[in-house]
Amino acid sequence: MKDWNTFYRNVVLLVFLALASNLFGQTEKAGKKIIVIDPGHGGIDSGAVGINGIKEKDVVLNIALEIIRLNELKPYNNLDIYLTRYKDTLISLSDRTKLSKALHTDIFFSLHCNHSDNPKARGIEVFVSNSIGKYFKHSILMGHEIEKALVHNIGLESRGVKFANFQVLRETVDYFPSVLLEFGFLSNMDEASYFSVDKNLKGFALLLLNELYKIKSYE
Repeated sequence: MKDWNTFYRNVVLLVFLALASNLFGQTEKAGKKIIVIDPGHGGIDSGAVGINGIKEKDVVLNIALEIIRLNELKPYNNLDIYLTRYKDTLISLSDRTKLSKALHTDIFFSLHCNHSDNPKARGIEVFVSNSIGKYFKHSILMGHEIEKALVHNIGLESRGVKFANFQVLRETVDYFPSVLLEFGFLSNMDEASYFSVDKNLKGFALLLLNELYKIKSYE
């Protein structure tokens, strides 16, 4: 079985080489929006570990894979969705952003779960880059749309749309709208229990996919 990190780096190299022929270009995709979903962490980096033992890396990957599955079921879908990782493997932050740029991405989502020393901390947070780039305002707008959808449709508490210097945001804000989503606190028993239920993860995936269909491409 080939090493996944080596395989991934080869894929990245092929993507870059493909740029010359617009293999992944938006013109080639006949108007389809190109979405990159970045399931945070992976491999030896588990991310947050829930009070009930669940791991952030597994929660976000399961949601991302479900988005892919649901999108493939939609007839006449207008989204091409790629993940920065498809398995439990650790991909560098720079490779995640390089792949997204190479794919001529229209929208970038980085998926995460939160953790706090305060077990009462709860709710979703949406982050956009604190760097003023070309798609800064578009990212803020998209962040508010996603936040509103999660609060209204799932009933999660909102901790607001915030600004941060996260690498995946800093390195993409000049190229396409990008947001980092913190779905909830795995250190909170209620929210950790919620994300332990498979049907809840599927509901999250369906909601995010529907929002992606609503969001317009930004020029």
